[in-house]
Amino acid sequence: MLPVEAFASIPSIDHITLSPDGTLLSMVQRFNTDKEQLVLVKLFNLADGKSRFLVKADSRDLNILSLSWANNDQLLMRGAYASSRYGTPVIETRLLKIDIHSGKSENVIPRQFLSKLVRVPQFQSNIVDDLPDDPKHILLAVDGLTDKLSTAVVKINLDGELTQLLVTGRENLIDWVADRQHQPRIAIFHQRTTYQIKERDAATNDYRLLWEFEALSADEIWPIGFGKAANQLYVSAYHQGRRAIFLVDLNDPQLKLELVMSDENYDVPASMQYSAAKQKVISLGGRYIDEEYVKLQRSLDTALPEYSNEIISASQDESLMLVLSSSDSHPGQYLLWDRKEKNMSSLLERYSQLPPDLMAEKTKVSYQARDGLAIEGWLTLPQASTGKKLPTIVFPHGGPISFDDGGFDYWTQFFANRGYAVLQMNFRGSSGYGFDFMQAGLKNWGLQMQDDVEDGTRWLIKQGVSDPKRICIVGASYGGYAALMGVIKTPELYRCVASFAPVTDLQQLVGDSKSFTNYKVVQKQLGDDDVDLELRSPVNFVTDIQVPVLLVHGTKDRTVRVKHSRQMAALLKKSGKDVEYLELEQGDHYLSTNQHRLQTFQALDQFLQRHLTQSGQ
Repeated sequence: MLPVEAFASIPSIDHITLSPDGTLLSMVQRFNTDKEQLVLVKLFNLADGKSRFLVKADSRDLNILSLSWANNDQLLMRGAYASSRYGTPVIETRLLKIDIHSGKSENVIPRQFLSKLVRVPQFQSNIVDDLPDDPKHILLAVDGLTDKLSTAVVKINLDGELTQLLVTGRENLIDWVADRQHQPRIAIFHQRTTYQIKERDAATNDYRLLWEFEALSADEIWPIGFGKAANQLYVSAYHQGRRAIFLVDLNDPQLKLELVMSDENYDVPASMQYSAAKQKVISLGGRYIDEEYVKLQRSLDTALPEYSNEIISASQDESLMLVLSSSDSHPGQYLLWDRKEKNMSSLLERYSQLPPDLMAEKTKVSYQARDGLAIEGWLTLPQASTGKKLPTIVFPHGGPISFDDGGFDYWTQFFANRGYAVLQMNFRGSSGYGFDFMQAGLKNWGLQMQDDVEDGTRWLIKQGVSDPKRICIVGASYGGYAALMGVIKTPELYRCVASFAPVTDLQQLVGDSKSFTNYKVVQKQLGDDDVDLELRSPVNFVTDIQVPVLLVHGTKDRTVRVKHSRQMAALLKKSGKDVEYLELEQGDHYLSTNQHRLQTFQALDQFLQRHLTQSGQ
């Protein structure tokens, strides 16, 4: 059994990327001491093996979202931090430029420009175009030029010279897509539950409506990006009930959708990759479509057949490539592929404290819900187990419009390493399974979505995998909500419940969204009937909980506010229930620091041992 610290460590190396000339690696590295929790931007010279640090920050204050090269001399770092606006807790983002020679870092938006705005933009990191042929400029989407939501596009000079207002915003305009000629071309508008996708004419600044649709409807058409030709736009839309990728010629008055990629069983991810070196689209839906890259992927998979292999970065001429190789039981290693020398070398491990030979494998499973709907999931069994009558963790995912897959998961590996079987299920409402499956989750929290979790637990008992007297339900965010509702609706099924950052009051969650532009969309997802929301909120049913409860929540959680757990814990204590409540000072919704992961996993380890392992002896 590995120590808790091994699983509670943030990846020691993350956001690793190659410089355009292929001589340097940039990465984010984390250190944890008794006094500090440091996050650092590190530079590594591939020629001499020397490294140095450029940026140092406290990971409790700054969450680094991404790191990229603007040119051979400057890095761009997207960061997020917890803040408050007009009394409402929010997340703010910034885009910093880092000079790799001096180590100096500063906001890419000059103070002089910010001082002219009506209000300081909450989000300042949305790059519309990185202008690969112009390494000293980027196009950035910026709100705040007026007192209403109106996103403009500015051309930022990374050397600190004049910032140019390229396109003024319009009311309710929230985002932009640039074409390959570097013009902000597609404007996305949002008001209440309605979205409009419009095309902007660069010559006249006129806007043409392309599509209009309701949020979460079958009519959704989302722009992904442009091909090389000026009028080639790739979009994501539904095809026979599944998300697919289409190509649209914007010169066509009918805007006919030409099907490019689809899957009869699953949604195709709305993603694309464009090669500036090749001047063409090379990947759609996470799959290479360019023959050269198809061959590259085939070579990788032949060389590393037991792994999922992904090219995550490349030099400008694409002669050097960074590869992330991982599996369900391997947390991932970074490899450097020199295509000219036909050589691949290992660089770094993502989780240095997690030996792959001690990790457990995942198995894809499927079971029928009580109404006959097929539910897919993943079963992880501890190594060297019989696979029968095991103490079990039922582990529904967050979101809930999200999904679990067969990739590496440090939570699941932690549980399996402790001797527990782990069941994850993609209940109705999960993404990836088409329109009807996703729609089945709307206004369904605590109802059929919850039944799918329960049916998975009973299926696992019927298979003989789980000891019915030693099952604990554990979850985070929506999964934390589902965990609490599980012991409320079926108190006989679970021996304990552990919930990280759970939603406990649906009325509160909907009410808190009133300050944001997605308020009506949240109502569409959860419902707007107060009585109904009360009947589906765990906080109103504490007296029905008959098993020990562990609650963990961060004080700076901006996704699900800490008051959800505070109120739940207080009511449980008042009712005389067996409850432990751990509050993470300055903790966020994602366990972004080593200290908070360690505190959470130590509490989980002790809680599960007490109620599943020791009680079963």
